[in-house]
Amino acid sequence: MDQAFWEKRSPTYEYVQKHWAEDEFFGYQFLNGINPMMIQRCSKLPENFPVTKEMVKDSLRGSTLKQEMQNGHIFLCDYKILDGLMGNEVHGRQQFLTAPLVLLYNNPEGLMLPIAIQLMQKPGTENPIFLPTDLEHDWLLAKIYVRNAEFALHEVDFHLLRTHLLAEVFTMATLRNLPSMHPLFKLLFPHIRYTLHINIMARNKLISKEGYFSKYSAIGGDSLPKLLRLATASLTYSSLCLPENISDRGLGDVPNYYYREDGTKLWNIIDKFVEGVLTHFYKSDHCVQRDNELQQWIREIFANGFLENKSTGIPQSFNTMKDLIKFVTMVIFTVSGQHASVNTGQFDFGGWMPNFPSALRKPPPKHKGQTTEDIILETLPDMGTTVNTMAILKTLTGDSFDHYPLGSFHEECFEEEVPCKLMTKFKEDLKSLSGLIKKRNAKLELPYTFLDPDYVDNSVAI
Repeated sequence: MDQAFWEKRSPTYEYVQKHWAEDEFFGYQFLNGINPMMIQRCSKLPENFPVTKEMVKDSLRGSTLKQEMQNGHIFLCDYKILDGLMGNEVHGRQQFLTAPLVLLYNNPEGLMLPIAIQLMQKPGTENPIFLPTDLEHDWLLAKIYVRNAEFALHEVDFHLLRTHLLAEVFTMATLRNLPSMHPLFKLLFPHIRYTLHINIMARNKLISKEGYFSKYSAIGGDSLPKLLRLATASLTYSSLCLPENISDRGLGDVPNYYYREDGTKLWNIIDKFVEGVLTHFYKSDHCVQRDNELQQWIREIFANGFLENKSTGIPQSFNTMKDLIKFVTMVIFTVSGQHASVNTGQFDFGGWMPNFPSALRKPPPKHKGQTTEDIILETLPDMGTTVNTMAILKTLTGDSFDHYPLGSFHEECFEEEVPCKLMTKFKEDLKSLSGLIKKRNAKLELPYTFLDPDYVDNSVAI
């Protein structure tokens, strides 16, 4: 891998290469890596994850699992959506997917540490629960299988579906239902730039039968569309709205959760801007209700983006200003900040392949005590798969040639005094947030930059 990647490396890449096998960094990534969306507070173990107090007593420093759950210090990542999906063939060789359950402990020092890993959903004698107290190679290999599951779910669900494909839904609905003079069209126009272009490229180069996932990923082949269907069925409005998502997962008070800290501030800045612009044009709830173009816009999003599934909580119409402001804030945050949070760090965190393997060549271990370093090397992807994955991640995280940071308004869509003043204030607020993040990051061993407005695009453009 050192020979394959010879160009200058970022400090984050070098940090990942040095620390990828450590429990502290493994747990850190659930909060501030490229997928901060999986982890949730655990008040009761799933029935299919029979972790006992004896298993974790050393990790909990003499406390009990029950007590730490009551104290709100136990967290869970459950990859059950991957259960039953078959690994793809890569270079003519079968690859393997797991559907892990990961139990984590937020210790008194504020570190999020893994304390138990089960690699498949159905418990049994051939599906052991791996622990930090196990032999070094057993524990490391278990974490590698989790990181492979992370690759599959991050790329297909949280990156492709929840940013790229939803951005396309918002773009198409805007172009088909809102005339260019409509205030919402003007507000959203900077946030739909290049979305169709980049998604056409993704269909051709990434998720087609001849694309990257089919050739170099365990989640390619028949399993990719299956996972997309499952992920689409699991979409909810609350999961797309950052404040509600954080609350629903019980992460409001978890220390050192920079995605939450920066994302909440960014959400509020966008919300303030959206409210100012929309209340200038819509003077009452009645004005919202009688805007037929606006109502058709949200109906099309509900129908084509969420398949008319009422259980998603997505509105089918707008009855109040409050409803409209919240939804438009979600749209802009999704295509800007949320996309940046799951996209920007892909190469820095995933370029060092053992931390983010796209495929694994051996089935998960059925027993403890049999894993060696050679078995780990035989399990990890071959060099061809590794190099092609590095190239894809490098491409996905580069700046577009025509880069427009959040808050850039190159077209003069608005001429009215109030929206123009609001745009100026929006830029000022984003600059202030960027300064706060940079000041905080200067004190961190590993800075969290993904939601710094200086590095957030206006739209899904890469």
